[in-house]
Amino acid sequence: MMLREAEYIHILRRTLMKVQLGIGRAILVITAVMIVYEACLIYAYADEAQDTLNLTSPSAILMEASTGQIIYEKNSNERVAPASITKIMTLLLIFDALESGSVKLEDDVTVSEHAASMGGSQVFLEPGEIQTVDTMIKCIAVASANDACVCMAEHISGTEEAFVAKMNERAEGLGMDNTHFVNCCGLDADGHMSSARDVAVMSRELITKYPKIHEYSTVWMDTITHTTRKGTSEFGLTNTNKLIKQYQWATGLKTGSTSKAGRCLSATASKDNIELIAVVMTAPDSKTRFSDAVSLLNYGFSSCFSYSDEEEIVIPDQNVTGGVSGALRCKVADSFRYMFLEKPDAGKLEKRLEMNEEIQAPVEEGDVVGKVIYSYDGRDIGSVDITACESVKKATFADALGLCFRSFFS
Repeated sequence: MMLREAEYIHILRRTLMKVQLGIGRAILVITAVMIVYEACLIYAYADEAQDTLNLTSPSAILMEASTGQIIYEKNSNERVAPASITKIMTLLLIFDALESGSVKLEDDVTVSEHAASMGGSQVFLEPGEIQTVDTMIKCIAVASANDACVCMAEHISGTEEAFVAKMNERAEGLGMDNTHFVNCCGLDADGHMSSARDVAVMSRELITKYPKIHEYSTVWMDTITHTTRKGTSEFGLTNTNKLIKQYQWATGLKTGSTSKAGRCLSATASKDNIELIAVVMTAPDSKTRFSDAVSLLNYGFSSCFSYSDEEEIVIPDQNVTGGVSGALRCKVADSFRYMFLEKPDAGKLEKRLEMNEEIQAPVEEGDVVGKVIYSYDGRDIGSVDITACESVKKATFADALGLCFRSFFS
């Protein structure tokens, strides 16, 4: 194991103090120690710079989905053109709209002239043609259809420009600092940029908040029906993500290809209750993006050990100051999950309760009143919130007077 700089200095001082040497020999010792020290530093820097997986793609990242932990990264914050990986954010906003109830899967969407004019990958929608939201999502997720993206953008926000503004607002809310969208489909445009890390972040938001996306992203082949003034015709869809066919644990998610962006991929996969997101940007060719993604996923599945605390944690009732009730029922808001990069020793895992020093009325159901903090080998690794199970109103003078009477006569 290489020693740190302070340790080398300490060795040097002890050498000079303890060894009775002449000036010449002392200089030799100093020189020898410094040579060893510098050699170790060079080795350390080279070791850090070495790409463990020997990926060809210049930018990549591997993330565990449930926790957001980064397992591997290479130039992950470099701003590059994202191509059709942009559509992950488009899909995220579509599912946001579905959740809010502003659109429904069975709603009809009418194709505009602008949407039908999109170039690049498309399903050749015609102006005035009507398809359902469900079909449009399928066209986007499976066939990477630019025309379907613009149709949905206009259906949700009125114009593509207004929808793109929402995309940037959502990106900002997710902390995607290296991302700016100019359009909803990923066609090359000045200022339309993202990064491997940001793509992983929005991919995680989509698959963890809306796992239904996998019902679309895992489709290998399907058809849609065009009904226009020319009549009715079938159009075949084939998934642009070849991993759906070639990698048994693949669950999605989105490919991208333009002259500026090269070949991109956000690949999701699930195995043994571990869900991973592998993002590859600016790969030189399609074969490389898929092989690099597989290398990332295989590395992740071989390195990750998922821990989930399934034990029920009973939180004692907490005192409330100034409320109509003096006691508050509480619960743990969610189960704790953590991803270890080596097999954990169960004996080193600990958890402790930390409640707010004082809980003051009024309290709303769902308010955070404490935390369960988890540690491993003495180091905190995460926490989950403890929340109020009920609301407690602030006591009025009449409430206090009534409490006095009840206490007196009880």
